Amino acid sequence: MKLESYIRIFAGVMILISVALTHFVSPWWLLFTVFIGLNLIQSAITGFCPPEIVLRKLGIGTECCAKGEGKDGKCC
Repeated sequence: MKLESYIRIFAGVMILISVALTHFVSPWWLLFTVFIGLNLIQSAITGFCPPEIVLRKLGIGTECCAKGEGKDGKCC
């Protein structure tokens, strides 16, 4: 799987967690959902994505680079 797919899965899981926390704990957890949405918008505009940095350091999503499937040595 490409790194981009892992980032989408990560964002989806974070949103589901924040919705569950909003339902079971406090409505203030909706601010976490807002933060996630704002981060997705800024990463689309600027290209800077903190989860991408963390996942690359963990070696997640780099298997396509090892196979030579990415262009210019990049997977995404």
